[in-house]
Amino acid sequence: MTQGVGGSTAEAELKTLAPPPGRPPAIQPAEYAARLAKARRLTAETGAQALLIHAGDSLRYFTGAAWSPSERLVAMLLPADGAPVMICPAFELGSLKACLVVDADIRLWHEHEPPAALIAQALAAMGASRLAVDPALPFGASEALRGAAPQVELVSAAPVVDGCRSIKSEAELACLRYAKGLTLEVHRRAGRILREGITTAEVRSFIDAAHRALGADGGSTFCAVQFGEASAYPHGLPGEQSLKAGELVLIDTGCQVHGYHADITRTYAFGEPSPEQRRVWAIEKEAQAAAFAAVRPGVPCEAIDAAARAVLEAHGLGPDYALPGLPHRTGHGIGLSVHEAPYLVRGDKTPLQTGMCFSNEPMIVVPEQFGVRLEDHFHVTEDGAAWFTRPSTSIDEPLS
Repeated sequence: MTQGVGGSTAEAELKTLAPPPGRPPAIQPAEYAARLAKARRLTAETGAQALLIHAGDSLRYFTGAAWSPSERLVAMLLPADGAPVMICPAFELGSLKACLVVDADIRLWHEHEPPAALIAQALAAMGASRLAVDPALPFGASEALRGAAPQVELVSAAPVVDGCRSIKSEAELACLRYAKGLTLEVHRRAGRILREGITTAEVRSFIDAAHRALGADGGSTFCAVQFGEASAYPHGLPGEQSLKAGELVLIDTGCQVHGYHADITRTYAFGEPSPEQRRVWAIEKEAQAAAFAAVRPGVPCEAIDAAARAVLEAHGLGPDYALPGLPHRTGHGIGLSVHEAPYLVRGDKTPLQTGMCFSNEPMIVVPEQFGVRLEDHFHVTEDGAAWFTRPSTSIDEPLS
């Protein structure tokens, strides 16, 4: 039996779980003020006089308001040289005030009123002729704004949003590190409860309970558990599976701490790995290490993807997206969104900068047989990269 796999129960593991020490504080008001100042500067560099941010992760990043987007517009309008203006349904005022961290001028609209008119009025008062718009703003809302303010040119705010969110502060790195530490411990405990016949649903239920016991915000944010052939599909197959001896187990899960994400994958054998499973697992480990070693400030994101693929091609896998091989990008940015810009993929020429954070997961798929994905995360340092979590040691000690 693979070391660290099996031999315990969900009940026994949950009894010994408690939040670890060192939970970082939430992002402080001074940091939100600095974020807004940087956003104003980057907005001005686009030639726009104001920035519009839609509800969602970017709104939380700039204002502290964890507000899910819906058909009712909640947004921040940030003048390049003034205080934020919040656009909000009147009946949501109390809820917005309870989660807003920054000082803002709140402007309300009732259910029969078009919120775009409030934005148009504010833009007219600013004398704005160009507005940088959050790429996450729905098309319908953008069109309503064009109709309400035809004199204002709408441009993409991606350079502003990504320019701010892609570089993590020390406070953000602390939240990410703590969240990933929780999920790595959950992986260790999940391996211990495996037994022949256990279902994927049972494992997912345990993982959610374990995240909650460790103090994650709201339990698991997602959880994929795949046995055997299902592991050959990057996001699994519909329905439930029961574990059999000799199958590979692929578990991809994560949690949040103050909104910042963990997202870690482990793949290992239930029982003794076959020679082919060992071979592919070792190639995956080598590709992940090559991607990590290629990280340097100034290197384009796509070069990290290329480094992982070069390893696979040297072992006769691929090339490109051909299978057996790597069917998707090597990694994604991570922060308040589990997937965010920039991306470790061909065509993304964004230069790496100190403080950027990424997944490293050059999955290998062997069609109709199995897949191996080892996913850990790193942040870019002044002279390379640093892991948030220790990668798997070997297929025999995958959870150490």
